[in-house]
Amino acid sequence: MRNIYSPISKFLKDYYEVGYKRALKKEQEEIEALLMLLAFSEMMGIANPYEFHMLELIPDLMPKFHQWHKKIGFEKSPFDFFPCACC
Repeated sequence: MRNIYSPISKFLKDYYEVGYKRALKKEQEEIEALLMLLAFSEMMGIANPYEFHMLELIPDLMPKFHQWHKKIGFEKSPFDFFPCACC
């Protein structure tokens, strides 16, 4: 049996988000940038208390690494020993 509340729920979610879409997208980008910084901070020499937890995330974050280092202003990978697949 099809859930009749699903379209209503989607409509209400879209209605609520329409005014905040830009702010929500910016917040999401900032959270992703912080996550990438935490994940790769050990390679930059920044002490990270969550290092062991972040090591599990690195394989999932690798496809986004190129976009991240371009976004923060590095044309090439900032790590000499850790080249980006696209650079």
